[in-house]
Amino acid sequence: MKSTTELFVRLQKLMPAGTQPRFRSASELMEWQRQEGLKRAEEVEKENRLSRAQKILGRSGICDLHRNCTFNSYQVGNDGQKQALSLAKSYAQNFGNGFASFVFSGGCGTGKNHLAAAVGNYLLQRGHSVLVVTVPDLMLRIRECYDGGKSEAALLDDLCRVDLLVLDEVGVQRETRGEWVLLNQIIDRRLAAMKPVGVLTNLNHQELTKTLGERVMDRLTMDGGIWVNFTWSSYRKNVTHLRVVK
Repeated sequence: MKSTTELFVRLQKLMPAGTQPRFRSASELMEWQRQEGLKRAEEVEKENRLSRAQKILGRSGICDLHRNCTFNSYQVGNDGQKQALSLAKSYAQNFGNGFASFVFSGGCGTGKNHLAAAVGNYLLQRGHSVLVVTVPDLMLRIRECYDGGKSEAALLDDLCRVDLLVLDEVGVQRETRGEWVLLNQIIDRRLAAMKPVGVLTNLNHQELTKTLGERVMDRLTMDGGIWVNFTWSSYRKNVTHLRVVK
C-alpha cells in the first residue's frame, strides 16, 4: 500500500503545468484528511444524538403544535413579555457556554411553551438534540417500559444524552412518591452530567422547591441558570391587544 507521501508525489506529477496545488506537502494533505475526518465524526455524532432523541418518545423532539414557534413569532404586549423574550433568546444564543438551565413559571396561555419551543427550534437548526416532553407523557413512557419488559435505566440514559431536555407541566403530575422520585432522579442525573434542563411550570418558586427539593432547585439555578415569571394573563384572552416583535 502506498504511503501518503508517495501518493502526493504521484499527484504532483499528474498535475498540468502551472497548476497550483491546494496542498504544498504530504503533511498538509494528511492534516486536511484528519480535519475532514473529525468534521465527519462530529456530523455522525450529531445525527446519532438526534436519532436517539426521536426514539425516546417515538417522535421528533418538539410536538407538531410548537414545531413552527420562533422568537420572531412570539407576541409581545408588555415589558414582562419583552424581558422573557430577551432572556430566552440570550439563553439559546449562549447555549453550550456552561450548562445553564431555565425555569419558565406562569399560568396557562402565557407563552411559556412558545418560548421554550423557540429555544428548542433554534438549537435544532444548529445540530443540537432537543426533547420537549410533558411530565405525564414521560411517566406514561416509563410505564410502557415496565409493561414491555424494557429497562428504565436505558431510558434514563437516553434522557441524559439529549443536549437539552425540557420538562413541561412540572407540578401537575399525580401526587405519588414514585413519580416524584423519578422526576428528581432525571433532573439530578442530567445536572450531575452537566446537561441543562428546562422546566415549564405553573408553580411559584416556593411550590416548585417543595416539589423538587432544595438541592435540585439550587442546581437548576447555578451556572447562570434563569428563572422567568410569566405573570400576565393568558394570550388567548388578550390576543387582539398584542403585537408581533419583528
